[in-house]
Amino acid sequence: MDVGMSMRERALAALRGEMPPRLPFITRLETWYKGHIRRGTLPERFRGLSLEELHRAVGVGRLKFSAPYALKLRGVDLRVRLNGELRLQTTDPLVENFPGMWDFVSTEQPGVTETVLITPRGTLTLQHMLLEENVLSGTDPYLKHHLIRSPEDYAVVEYILERAEFVPLFDKIAAEGAQLGQHGLLVPLLHRIPFQQVLLEYLGETPLFYALHDQPRQVRRLLDLLDAQLLDILPRLQALDVPYIEFPDNLHGLMTNPRLFSEFCLPVYQRYTEILHGQGKKVGSHMDVDVRPLLALVPQTGLDVCESFSPAPLTSCTFAEAWQAWEYGPLIWGGIPSPILEDVTSQADFEAYMHRLFETIDRPVILGVVDLLMVHNAIERVEAIAHWVESRAMPLPASRKLVALSGRYKKNVILSEAKDLDSSVAPLPQNDIPNKDGAR
Repeated sequence: MDVGMSMRERALAALRGEMPPRLPFITRLETWYKGHIRRGTLPERFRGLSLEELHRAVGVGRLKFSAPYALKLRGVDLRVRLNGELRLQTTDPLVENFPGMWDFVSTEQPGVTETVLITPRGTLTLQHMLLEENVLSGTDPYLKHHLIRSPEDYAVVEYILERAEFVPLFDKIAAEGAQLGQHGLLVPLLHRIPFQQVLLEYLGETPLFYALHDQPRQVRRLLDLLDAQLLDILPRLQALDVPYIEFPDNLHGLMTNPRLFSEFCLPVYQRYTEILHGQGKKVGSHMDVDVRPLLALVPQTGLDVCESFSPAPLTSCTFAEAWQAWEYGPLIWGGIPSPILEDVTSQADFEAYMHRLFETIDRPVILGVVDLLMVHNAIERVEAIAHWVESRAMPLPASRKLVALSGRYKKNVILSEAKDLDSSVAPLPQNDIPNKDGAR
């Protein structure tokens, strides 16, 4: 392999189970970038740069999420108010993010965005709250009121789901991918799997656990409808020409515990990944919370990638634990917890963490800051990691592929003999670490 591979080429090699000479480092800088722009604190050397240019200047690839399809909500009147003021009123809306309805939520003006969906069966209301601190930190609003808050709301949701029409956005994905180019990876986002939709979007955590006991028939009917919807959508993605696609599931092993995961998540993952693998696509899930309770179950899903894997100190799961448990898959994307990029973490502790990480990695991985690079994180440390990645050739053992077979993974035959590169982990270079002003 050519050591001059682009960041995108490195990521695609890792997705194929091949070890590139240098690791792909692909992450999201949007939150840090927006927060500093809104505060007027963007470092001088980055002022005037676009987000894509910032990624290049820092030396990291850009991870960009985008919806590959929308739903036209037939028979729905949509009204959106911000702090009580009507901002939008339309019929049969085209929505990229249903049921989250993020298409219409304010991310720049503080206050409450109320989204109302009116149908012949009844009315549903969502509320998102954006605080001033969210604006200044570049973070998203939080969901204050979910769609389902009474037993009568299930029938309204069913009405909407049964009439929703699939609208492909494949040209948009192609255009965005071309604009991103070789310095990153565009990742099309699907719906969450049914249980995670119900948990995070339709009911909320505590109400769902009560509903599983008090309204089991309605909950299971909703899960069946959402499963049928995805089983209708996924085959339609055959013409979507992308190497990788993802479920934005935000799995938390304490909330979606092993018993719930085994009953509600594992079977659908296996069905969905089989469909997408048949289209030649690698499949991942956004698992940005604590997956330690699920370490033994995740390899059975058929998933190729655990994206936004968030190790300690963000969660109870160490990188080493996941690295050992997932030797034959899924591939880890992430691994750099944002707290080590804060000033409260000493430079020595930061370097020690990265040294252990580099020592551990002996197979494909995609590095990323998890879950997000926050406005209070030190961009100089991200630059340092990027420099270390580029200045040290990774050991090249005989290349291995991770092959999904019935939800399990095994090593495939050697693809090619690699040259014997130095596999020792050299000390991290001290004289090339950027300082606060960006000088080396």
